[in-house]
Amino acid sequence: MRPRWTVLALAAGFAAALVVPSGTAHAASPEKGGHAVRCAFTPTPDNPPAKRVHPPRSKARSHGEVDVVIITNFGDVRIRMDRGNAPCAVHNFVSLSRQRFYDHTRCWRLTNSPRLGVLQCGDIYAAEKGGPGYKFDDELTGQEKYPRGTVAMGNWGPDTNGSQFFLVHSRAEIPPAYTVLGEVTSGLRVLDRIVKGGIIPGENGPDDGEPTAPVKIHRVFVRG
Repeated sequence: MRPRWTVLALAAGFAAALVVPSGTAHAASPEKGGHAVRCAFTPTPDNPPAKRVHPPRSKARSHGEVDVVIITNFGDVRIRMDRGNAPCAVHNFVSLSRQRFYDHTRCWRLTNSPRLGVLQCGDIYAAEKGGPGYKFDDELTGQEKYPRGTVAMGNWGPDTNGSQFFLVHSRAEIPPAYTVLGEVTSGLRVLDRIVKGGIIPGENGPDDGEPTAPVKIHRVFVRG
């Protein structure tokens, strides 16, 4: 996501030039009865799995909520995810969590600019490096907003979702191009402590780089 977020952060002042991306079609196709959808998880041979995991089943529930607890070295972050809003993305997150894909990983990227304040997680090796070995489509309406507490999928362009996700600790004035998983219900102060610890300046400037104090995900638990 690094190249595109760099552009977005710089281009936010040129809002007239931003358009809704072509990948706004829903990834899911409904099944008869309306309680499940079909999701397509496409292998990415050029980006093999960083950990040994199986793609999720193609059938996903399209209703209900999922409670997530991310246990980090800074404290616990609790999230409520909405299957109705993004059934395939939530289904994928649950699958990866239950296969312990996120366990013992790091959140490699922290941004804290006036227009973009997020903690990015889900990459295994480094920022933008190390995914599950497959991708799936966006689930967007074109009306997405990303206020403080939002949890959304990261990507490398339309319909390239995998394991990467981000938590908005302040704001994210970005186009509606990122599928919303849910929101933080407890743990915003944990994110505040991470931000207070500072950023190691990266190639995108002093407000975008690794957290000064490494952010480690010990375990992710899901229920629902």
